[in-house]
Amino acid sequence: MEHFDLSLVNWSRAQFALTAMYHWIFVPLTLGLAFIMAFMETLYYKTGDEEWKRITKFWMTLFGINFAIGVATGIILEFEFGTNWSNYSWFVGDIFGAPLAIEGIMAFFMESTFIAVMFFGWNKVSKKFHLISTWLVALGANLSALWILVANAWMQYPAGMNFNPDTARNEMQNFWEVLFSPVAVNKFLHTITSGYVLAALFVIGISAWYLLKGRNILLAKRSIIVASVFGLITSIFLALTGDGSAYQVAQKQPMKLAAMEGLYEGTEGAPLVVVGALTPGKEFNDEKDPFIFRIQIPKLLSFLGYRSGDAFVPGVKDIIEGGYTYTDKNGKQKVALSAEQKIQRGKIAIQALADYRNAKDAGDTAAMEYNRKLLDENFEYFGYGYLNDPKSIIPNVPLTFYSFHIMVALGFLFIAFFALMLYLIYFKGYNINKWLLRLGIIMVPLAYIASQAGWIVAEVGRQPWVIQDILPTVAAVSRIDASAVQVTFFLFFAIFTTLLIAELKIMFTQIKKGPKDGGK
Repeated sequence: MEHFDLSLVNWSRAQFALTAMYHWIFVPLTLGLAFIMAFMETLYYKTGDEEWKRITKFWMTLFGINFAIGVATGIILEFEFGTNWSNYSWFVGDIFGAPLAIEGIMAFFMESTFIAVMFFGWNKVSKKFHLISTWLVALGANLSALWILVANAWMQYPAGMNFNPDTARNEMQNFWEVLFSPVAVNKFLHTITSGYVLAALFVIGISAWYLLKGRNILLAKRSIIVASVFGLITSIFLALTGDGSAYQVAQKQPMKLAAMEGLYEGTEGAPLVVVGALTPGKEFNDEKDPFIFRIQIPKLLSFLGYRSGDAFVPGVKDIIEGGYTYTDKNGKQKVALSAEQKIQRGKIAIQALADYRNAKDAGDTAAMEYNRKLLDENFEYFGYGYLNDPKSIIPNVPLTFYSFHIMVALGFLFIAFFALMLYLIYFKGYNINKWLLRLGIIMVPLAYIASQAGWIVAEVGRQPWVIQDILPTVAAVSRIDASAVQVTFFLFFAIFTTLLIAELKIMFTQIKKGPKDGGK
């Protein structure tokens, strides 16, 4: 069995996590603010009211600051696939590279082409063409997210592919299965909607600050009403897509669902934990109660995960030990293998691949056919062959559990906040209490916390897999010296932190200045 340098694996994971989390500070605001700007400019185009133009240009300035720095971190993120994860890139580059290439060729070029018109085309092109350019920038930004999220979703649920033993690479068999897999559809909709909610809270928070300061009153009031409507609609949709995403997790990644809910022993009619505290040091096979305390809703986890209140939901222990019945992707009832059995079948698959290639070199056709059949029969467990300990398929349960519940709790808080803002605006005019305006400012960092928590659930919850069941993290890294990754980790940390501080300083300066033409 090949020896893996766990220090290299951990530092490579840490570096990628660092880059991804910094990148995701900038992306969601870009996704949502682009559409909010487009809606505001549409109002300007329809009404001819110059105040709407002034408002649009103000938010456009903040969008531009955020967009520029987001692009820088995104480029580094994509390069890391080649530098730190070259085994992964070799193994699935034919599939993973396709959506990233489309993102660069189609979405990014569309976005970058029209962004120049959006920023510098005021009074140089017609109002209609400028409005179209703004909408195309918004669509381009979200198309960029589509292809990246399709690539990520494929890692969570590898569909539309075929493994070629001659090249030891996974090859795309059906592009549409990759693009429209249920995991990809739900991931895209849920992720971009979270960006819309964050952007709406960002606009409300800044507008609330203006109202508290008694400045740019008209800009603040109009911005709050647009952002509140946009935010309420998208936050409700966010909850619906979250339900769809959780359902797909239950079907495709049961260990992640068990970690999200702190479920160690499966049960029929499983309850959903609303709030709880996990017992520190809990192991899957000990007698400790998983929770210090919990408040739960009976049967709701079974219903959300399997659309039946009496359905069996496997826990961590069940997935390790196997023996429970589940429905596979072809709709057939099967008895789950234990983790140990999957590891053994994974080793068979890896050995069959090696024997196939040796037989090919020797020109032994019969041996090639035998080993190809053996590989195909066991390939779905290929990645398990790189593991030795059944417990290694258990992700970090506390981190996944708390991140998930923080994300969900904040999501429902945001729905209530948007609804309250619209209620007060409709029935009280714009006579909003100062405490609610202050809460609006607090909502901005909470939105970023919820956004980051969602990605922690998605990525930590699927460990140890880079590609679910097919390639574990330990086998995906580049064979480089761990010290090199350590150096670049701290280098990137310094660069990203400097960029973040610079953005915040520029943002705060621009917010304090307000719109260039003043405001009413």
